[in-house]
This record gives sequence, structure tokens and C-alpha cells, in this order.
Amino acid sequence: MTTITTPRATRPGLRASCAGLVLTVAATLAPLVDVATADSLTAHVRAAYPRWSAALVAADRNAIVTYLAVVGALGLLAWSWAILGIARRKHWSRGLVTTLFALGLTTAAFDLTFSEGAYAQVIPRPYGLLGMLPVAAGLAAVVLVWRRSPQARG
Repeated sequence: MTTITTPRATRPGLRASCAGLVLTVAATLAPLVDVATADSLTAHVRAAYPRWSAALVAADRNAIVTYLAVVGALGLLAWSWAILGIARRKHWSRGLVTTLFALGLTTAAFDLTFSEGAYAQVIPRPYGLLGMLPVAAGLAAVVLVWRRSPQARG
């Protein structure tokens, strides 16, 4: 009896999950790079609250950046867990990838739609859209991990 082994790179969903990890790194770093360079987040807060002091604007900007960084860090942990499960062919990886996709989609949809106070949108649209890119990779990963392999079709 011969055993057919699939190389790690061709395991269903692994490449999509790795792409999701890379996209999450980009989405996590983008607001941090923005604060260090152009600082469009300060302009975003200032546009919503023009009468606020510089300290209040900075505090609100920092809250938005911290939220995006924490969500990104959790996303990185989630992708790492999914990649580990897929690479090791764990029986729970399908359920995990599906659950993490649902959580990621919910979070990204929240980021795109949440409005509060004078904000038309608390998270600026470019960051909301950037957060949707890992979700697209997540959808691909879900589809791929649930597809039956050619060997299983017999």
C-alpha cells in the first residue's frame, strides 16, 4: 500500500492563508506608518471635531490607531494558528478557518460601517477597505479547505 503525501505548498488553503497573513501585516502597519509620516488620522479626527484641543485630537487618533493595531495583532495570531493547522493537516483546521473567516468578516464590516458622534465613519474608509483584503484571502482559504481533494474523489 502506498501513501500519497501532498507537499505543504499544495495543501488546500495554505497559500491563501499565507497571503492573508501578509495582507494582515500590511493592514496592521499602514496606520502606524501613517502616524509616523503623513498623519492623515489626525486630519480625520480634526475634520470630525474641529473645536477639540490638540490633546483631545491626539488621544482620539491614538485610540483609533491602537484599535487597528490590536485587531491586526489578533489577526496575525489567527492566521498563524490557521496556517499551523492546515500545514499539519489537523482535523479542526476546516472549522477553525471558517470561524476565523466569520470573525474577520464581521470585524471588517464593522470597521467599514461604524459611525459615532460627529464621525461619518470612525475608521477612515482607506483603512476599512485595507482591512477587507485579508477577508478576501480568508474567503479563498475557506473555499479551498472545504474542497475535496482529487484523491478523495476516487
